[in-house]
Amino acid sequence: MIDLRTKRITVTGGKGFLGSHLVHRLRADRNCDHVFVADLPEYDLRVLADNHRLFADHQPDIIIHLAAVVGGIGANQAHPGQFFYDNAIMGIQLLHEAYLRNSEKFVALGTICCYPKHTPVPFKEGNLWNGYPEETNAPYGLAKKMLLVQSQAYRRQYGFNSIFLMPVNLYGPGDNFDPSSSHVIPALIHKIVEAMGGKEAAAKRIIQGESPSPSVKDSPITVWGTGKASREFIFVDDAAEAIIKAAELYDKPDPVNLGAGFEIMIIDLLARIIKITGFNGEIVWDASKPDGQPRRCLDTSKAQSEFGFKAQKSFDKGLEETIHWYVQS
Repeated sequence: MIDLRTKRITVTGGKGFLGSHLVHRLRADRNCDHVFVADLPEYDLRVLADNHRLFADHQPDIIIHLAAVVGGIGANQAHPGQFFYDNAIMGIQLLHEAYLRNSEKFVALGTICCYPKHTPVPFKEGNLWNGYPEETNAPYGLAKKMLLVQSQAYRRQYGFNSIFLMPVNLYGPGDNFDPSSSHVIPALIHKIVEAMGGKEAAAKRIIQGESPSPSVKDSPITVWGTGKASREFIFVDDAAEAIIKAAELYDKPDPVNLGAGFEIMIIDLLARIIKITGFNGEIVWDASKPDGQPRRCLDTSKAQSEFGFKAQKSFDKGLEETIHWYVQS
């Protein structure tokens, strides 16, 4: 076991959604006094000189690489080249520099998008190479998957201690709610809150319990796809804890899934958001838009057996906390 309290830890993307939660847990829960954040605009990890400067500035023992260019189906379709290049070049340069500087450990974050489109459910790590990823996010998924190839190659040739973790979609307070780049949960919440008249109006109903006039309907919303695709989600604090446990305890070349071990159809996810918010408008499903991968659900047994991680936050509770945070933000 690595005692993180004694280590100099650099978290790339540490200002982001997952990164900010991870940094907080390292400092508050693990009492780590030497946690450093490497993020834009101070460090552009696509630029080799910025990678050099990061190591000179921080002198990290452990690097947790969270920095990524991410987005939902629309963003992936609009920017496939950028999503491939930016994610690949950041990971390749950073891991190589960590090896050259004799860092003690490198924790690489992949993605559920690494998996083939028609992976049997639940996804097992052993099925990772049995096909091509779902087309709408394949460039992103393959760029992150190259980090696994590099991680395993450097361990085999150089004995470098690098591990690779694959989380499902994250959600929780602090998520990205920008409709041009958000994932499905914040995207749906944003649509519904706007249709209810915006954050202030929605907060009065959701937080304060004010009831709208029965004769007043919320504006209709349009949702991409058929609603029949399924997804798995993990609360952001659970994901942060999983990464910390892996940094402390896991030291093998094999990739590891990070998830909550359940799946929910998008149509049922929307129903849960509607129940929490009290939205009463019309739902229009735009089946001309892609559903993405048909099903996503992970086998999470390896994370539990290898480093004792099991997600704690119930989905309904996490969803409620996320919605409450958003309308009050």
